[in-house]
Amino acid sequence: MKILSVEQIREADRYTIENEPIESVDLMERAATKVFEWLYRRTPREKTIKIFCGMGNNGGDGLVVARLLNEQEIVPQVFMVRYSDRMSHDCEVNYYRLVNETKVPMFDILTEDDFPKVDANDVVVDAIFGSGLNRPPQGMTANLIAYLNQSKAIRVAIDIPSGLFADQPSALGFIFKADYTLTFQNPKLAFLLPENDPYVGRFEVLDIGLHPRYLEEVETNNLLTVKAMVKPILHNRTKYSHKGTYGHALLIAGSEGKTGAALLGAKACLRTGVGLLSVHLPKVAQLPMQTTIPEAMIDGDDSETCFSSFGHLDAYTAVGVGPGLGKADDTVRALKRLIQEVQVPLVMDADALNILSDNPTWLPFLPAKTILTPHPKEFERMVGKTSTSFERLEKQRELATKYNLVVVVKGAHTTVAMPNGTIFFNTTGNPGMATAGSGDVLTGIILSLLAQRYSPEEAAVLGVYLHGLAGDLAADEIGQEALIASDITEHLGKAFGALRAK
Repeated sequence: MKILSVEQIREADRYTIENEPIESVDLMERAATKVFEWLYRRTPREKTIKIFCGMGNNGGDGLVVARLLNEQEIVPQVFMVRYSDRMSHDCEVNYYRLVNETKVPMFDILTEDDFPKVDANDVVVDAIFGSGLNRPPQGMTANLIAYLNQSKAIRVAIDIPSGLFADQPSALGFIFKADYTLTFQNPKLAFLLPENDPYVGRFEVLDIGLHPRYLEEVETNNLLTVKAMVKPILHNRTKYSHKGTYGHALLIAGSEGKTGAALLGAKACLRTGVGLLSVHLPKVAQLPMQTTIPEAMIDGDDSETCFSSFGHLDAYTAVGVGPGLGKADDTVRALKRLIQEVQVPLVMDADALNILSDNPTWLPFLPAKTILTPHPKEFERMVGKTSTSFERLEKQRELATKYNLVVVVKGAHTTVAMPNGTIFFNTTGNPGMATAGSGDVLTGIILSLLAQRYSPEEAAVLGVYLHGLAGDLAADEIGQEALIASDITEHLGKAFGALRAK
């Protein structure tokens, strides 16, 4: 799914109006009807719906919702937030329709003295500002938003929480805090960034029927990863295939005291369908691997405690390096040599990334489309601190394009930046996956897909999606608090099944 800018959303509206064709006021009716349907289904009848409408088209949406609710014998209260002397044309049309065709109670808010009582028995609908806002709310409107945020009412935002900027950092003190955001047609970029989570709440995308030709042809470098996008990537297994068909992965992992990371990565790699897996381990980790995961072959290191050397790489179709690796001097030297010699797809995680951060001059020598999988702190070590998530995204995009890499920054809505500058925002996963070893599992999944000859771009997007989906299935079964990394691996089979299902 494409994530469009405010300007692209306006153009989508304009294109639909001209080419469907449809009047703009009727397009507003269609969009607001989707909000009404959501509210009608979800709102307990004992609740009072209080709709706060601004003077622009977002306010017009709220007015339509009020009229449609009234037609179903649910009488809302409407509060016109008079921050301007003029309404937009479509807002004005719907204002007079509401006044002339209904007896819905309407009130003007001109000063703070006009703020109504709001309590836990209310549902507050925010239709004050839309996505075109380009400066923080001020004066009375800022105080109104703060007042509504303090209430115990259920809070619902139409299209975007008032005060939130869609495409740039916001002044975080003056934004409506929605429990639910009902956005039109496509998600806003701001919804996918962590600092905005307290304001967006749970967002749902409502299809309002914007012209499909425009949506198909418009170009964007931000995409939301959904099932319909990921499912076609999956390879189908053929009747006469064999283990060699599905590749031979090499996982370089583990050091003294960190064998668990190697075990987690190896098990996930096997569960994701690789034909053969060899795990390069120091001597101290070899017995645990042999006894815990007999399906994995051991490629032993000469060192007792760390990664210090490796043999020929010709037998492998992909290499993964990093989980539990440590940063011993011998390891640093061996990793440098690996970067220089590897000729197959490579995924790097954990301590391999930390070593890379200590040696940034190595970046230009990484094989084309190497996949890096840092968590936010590891990413910060690589590119420096950032003040906002918007800045972090641009640094991620820059790293990927400058060095021809695939850069995966883990977290809620894990982002995958491609060498061409496109960023994919993942839609699976849950807070229960914020647990030790979860990243090692992701490395194993991506390594397995690379070994099976998925392209690096496909392996990253599909791997992140499967990882999150398996985590969601595990959380549904045992709860987020009880979830551990190995539970993600154990649910990979169900994740593949869910992804293949219609």
